[in-house]
Amino acid sequence: MKPNLEAIKYKNNKLEILNQLLLPDSFVYEDCISVEQGWQSIHQMKVRGAPAIAITAALSLACELYHLEDKYSVTGLKKYIFDKLDYLCTSRPTAVNLFKMSDQMKSLIENVVNKDKEIDPKKLKQIFIENAENLLEKDISDNKAIGQFGSECFPLNKKIKILTHCNTGSLATSGYGTALGIIRSLHSNNKLEHAYATETRPYNQGARLTAFELVYENIPSTLITDSMVSFLMKEKGIDGVVVGADRVVANGDTANKIGTYQLAIAAAYHNVPFYVAAPITSIDCTKNNGSEIHIEERPKHELTHINGIQIAAKGIDVWNPSFDITPAKLITGIVTELGVIPKNLDGEFNIKEFLLKKQK
Repeated sequence: MKPNLEAIKYKNNKLEILNQLLLPDSFVYEDCISVEQGWQSIHQMKVRGAPAIAITAALSLACELYHLEDKYSVTGLKKYIFDKLDYLCTSRPTAVNLFKMSDQMKSLIENVVNKDKEIDPKKLKQIFIENAENLLEKDISDNKAIGQFGSECFPLNKKIKILTHCNTGSLATSGYGTALGIIRSLHSNNKLEHAYATETRPYNQGARLTAFELVYENIPSTLITDSMVSFLMKEKGIDGVVVGADRVVANGDTANKIGTYQLAIAAAYHNVPFYVAAPITSIDCTKNNGSEIHIEERPKHELTHINGIQIAAKGIDVWNPSFDITPAKLITGIVTELGVIPKNLDGEFNIKEFLLKKQK
């Protein structure tokens, strides 16, 4: 039996991340036991995917705290943790999971220090470490719930043909995946006819990573270029599109890998349901709409070079946004670990109301 694909390995206060820059040619795990290693791994995209980024950041700090000399007071240790979390948040700007993790950890530490005036630094370190470890376990259970809720969005009486974009599987999370988790769930329930994956230029996460996962899991699948999507929908009769999210804001507008927006437009034209799969940690109700999301721009060489070989004319200017914004009106439903967020009679999402009801 094949071992489960794991982007993140953590055991006995040691974190290892799978260097996804080397996939599919090499399968190499690298130590990530300091905040600096965590920052570099996220910034260089050795580890990517919104849930995996947040977990890597938390666990890299947990490892550093475990090995930290016991020379700090409680106040000094609190400042140390807060400063390191702030630094980790500078690694990549678009995925909200990283910032939510940081805010939650700060709130946790603040509350502990305020409530227990006698707490010692060792105990404070242990509290952070335990809560970082819990993120890893919770992510897997959340992903499996997303997979199940997502599979229930499709008819029971036929096998489904699904299109996905970028990589949203075990390599983008702590395991199982979000949008790819839905595909995995459909397959395990014998409801999947075929999965189609875009190559996802310019970084090729679909060709390098999603295709790797689909083959690894023996899921019937086909790789296409990003420019083939509309014709695929016309010719192959796609039953649904499932994508991930780096940030979903209050009205349902969604930031995801560049190219997602055009998939949603094509899906709307062809009457194909378009679902976003995202854990609650990817939802940011502090922002009202997609115009408030900061979009990361990546280096131009990602577009002009492949594996270090220049493929574009020298001197050409490059615009390389890593993400785009899909308007809520093009999204059929948002699949979370708490259920599918539907649209109301006016065709709008009420995400805040959904979260209030589910999180009571």
